[in-house]
Amino acid sequence: MTSRTSPATLFDAPAPAANAVPIDLSAPPAARVASADWPRLVDELNEFGCAAVGQLLTEEECRSTSALYDEVALFRSTVDMARYRFGSGQYRYFAYPLPELVAQLRQAFYPRLLPVARDWADKLNGPAPWPDTLEAWLDACHAAGQAKPTPILLRYQQGDWNALHRDLYGELVFPLQAVICLDEPGVDHTGGEFMLVEQRPRAQSKGTVRALRRGEALIFTTRDRPVRSTRGWSAAPVRHGVSTLLSGTRHTLGLVLHDAS
Repeated sequence: MTSRTSPATLFDAPAPAANAVPIDLSAPPAARVASADWPRLVDELNEFGCAAVGQLLTEEECRSTSALYDEVALFRSTVDMARYRFGSGQYRYFAYPLPELVAQLRQAFYPRLLPVARDWADKLNGPAPWPDTLEAWLDACHAAGQAKPTPILLRYQQGDWNALHRDLYGELVFPLQAVICLDEPGVDHTGGEFMLVEQRPRAQSKGTVRALRRGEALIFTTRDRPVRSTRGWSAAPVRHGVSTLLSGTRHTLGLVLHDAS
């Protein structure tokens, strides 16, 4: 992970509303993503830079996914956050081929987030290099030397935390990603809230804090988002992190939609 300089000021901001209509968890993962309230999610992404999808995984899927953490052969690398001053805790990058559930979720999110990515690029007069399919986008990443998979499984234990950062792994970046909580707050752990901090143009920073429940997904901006200014649209840098875990163990699945160099 890179670009870990945090803004100076953090304020709590109201969290976006939860998904109004429960997602059918008996449906295949791709159908669950497709059935989410996407007009609301797009509105929240444009307003807050993040959007609460609601419960996307079953309890069993969460437990089986978090249990993958101890299957070291599934991963290409392990990062000790304290060693690199990223915070405290540990995370692992999956290797290709990805576990089926992880691959299906990544595949399902891309086309839904693609219109937002293109809209933001247009507002900021920036490039929009993203093709219509995830396969074509990852081919472009690999051709540019970004061939390492980025889906990530994180494990936090008491006292661990994640410094504010942005997940930039090369020149080719997809501006949105998703995180899914795999443990139940208040039962498996306390603390460990997801934090999003937006550095506003010529103003103090704005913070959003989310306490995700088991199986719930949150979409958020990877790097920055467009905000209105007196001159039209400006890019507001956004960083994310995790507050200190007070007790227990917390696992999360991160779905970054570009590969790494």
